[in-house]
Amino acid sequence: MRLGITMFATDLTMAPHELARAAEERGFASLYVPEHTHIPVSRKTAPPTGAESLPEEYARTLDPLVSLAAAAVTTERIVLGTGILLPAQRDPIVTAKAVATLDRLAPGRVALGVGYGWNVEEGADHGVPWKRRRAMAREHVLAMRALWTDEQASFEGEFVTFDASWSWPKPSGRVPVLLGGASGPTLFAHIAEYGDGWLPIGGAGIRDALPGLRRACADAGRDTVPVIPFGTLPTPEKLDHYAALGIEEVVLRVPGGDRDAVLPVLDDYARTYL
Repeated sequence: MRLGITMFATDLTMAPHELARAAEERGFASLYVPEHTHIPVSRKTAPPTGAESLPEEYARTLDPLVSLAAAAVTTERIVLGTGILLPAQRDPIVTAKAVATLDRLAPGRVALGVGYGWNVEEGADHGVPWKRRRAMAREHVLAMRALWTDEQASFEGEFVTFDASWSWPKPSGRVPVLLGGASGPTLFAHIAEYGDGWLPIGGAGIRDALPGLRRACADAGRDTVPVIPFGTLPTPEKLDHYAALGIEEVVLRVPGGDRDAVLPVLDDYARTYL
């Protein structure tokens, strides 16, 4: 089983490119970093953590693609991923070029973890119609796929429209799009249509959810996609459970801190689980 790492990267934590290098040196397979463009001060959306107030780290998040570009030039093997990027809040033409450029720096080592978002106020500042954010994220990803693969790409949808256009660089291969979110028919239908895997945060309930994911993929005429438990706090029993389910990669969570806080955890994970 491959093990990756994720950290809530901010301007106060260990730099992502330093973490990527340290993770690669210890034998980890991947590094994922999250995205929040900003956090409106006045808001009504409850924190996803269940806490009364939102942790400060949400307001201090680094741009994931810039962070991973720095990591790309300091590493050679480790997969560099977003966990997660919010495509509904991004211009798909600009983002497609940024992702393709990142792949040029790290050919075949880019994974695009995407999600729909939870913060209504953050999405509103980007003009996201909240009840349609899943459809908007889907179109943005499909538009990016067109720009990555077609010599003259065009797209016509509800939220994205552009005429035949040239856009280079092209990625070195298919950029895997991994969808985050809670299990259910809607998410699984999206994964089966345009995703390359599922990133269930925390990983609870995967065994019960797998039949639904398999059915959705079968209905779409494709094989079951990989499941990558994300942000997991590991135990030997938990990793054995995932392995018994046929899971081939798990992304472990390290604390969002400086080198003195992060590296001992990374060393402990490496000694215990690699």
